[in-house]
Amino acid sequence: MQALKFHAEPDFDPASLSAEIAPMRAGERIKLLHKRLGDHLVATTSFGLQSAVMLHLIHENAPEIPVVFIDTGHLFPETYQYAEQLCAMLPKLDLRVYQPTISAARMQALWGNLWENGKEGAERYGVLTKVEPMNRALRELGADVWLSGLRRSQSETRSDRPFVEQQKKTLKAYPILDWADAQVDIYLHQHNLPRHPLSEKGYLTMGDWHSTRPSEDGTAAGTRFNGEKFECGLHLDSATSDFQI
Repeated sequence: MQALKFHAEPDFDPASLSAEIAPMRAGERIKLLHKRLGDHLVATTSFGLQSAVMLHLIHENAPEIPVVFIDTGHLFPETYQYAEQLCAMLPKLDLRVYQPTISAARMQALWGNLWENGKEGAERYGVLTKVEPMNRALRELGADVWLSGLRRSQSETRSDRPFVEQQKKTLKAYPILDWADAQVDIYLHQHNLPRHPLSEKGYLTMGDWHSTRPSEDGTAAGTRFNGEKFECGLHLDSATSDFQI
């Protein structure tokens, strides 16, 4: 059994750190966070449409940061293939794969397709396949600061996010929070980074195959969870009960 690591909570104010990194470039933000926080820090990736940007930034600026990949067992085949492609291109990444404690087949045998049972079913599915594995990753890695590629322009629910915020017992930091879509496109082009294969098929967001669909009107509205919600449960406001660290 893997031993759990524990650290004392970082001694700084999230608002102050957010203000400190706000004027910096994304790579500088990552370097400062790693220098200041060290083993407290962990990053995440979904190998989604724009994941190559954050992975490349980490690879070039602080490859020692563990990168957690939550494999729900229901991702698109193209996502798994994309993950292999990016890992081969970025060999210094410290990728850690976490999966649900219950297999996809067992979950469906016991409870059916939870994602088809309205908002309540989708939320239960999210806890089983995403929140619990992420909780476990943070405990085992002893991390209490989570680096994420979340951006304000991706959703109205993210428009007021600070660069660093408290979410339960975990601090979350967003190095590319202020990046617009055009900035992402420029970075991908400058560094010859591949796009997710499904980006050419009308997908504007990326998640599990059963609850993600291409856009019909050029917007992300309704492309996740049949339009009942957009966030997967890992990036909700810290006042909610969805994230259980």
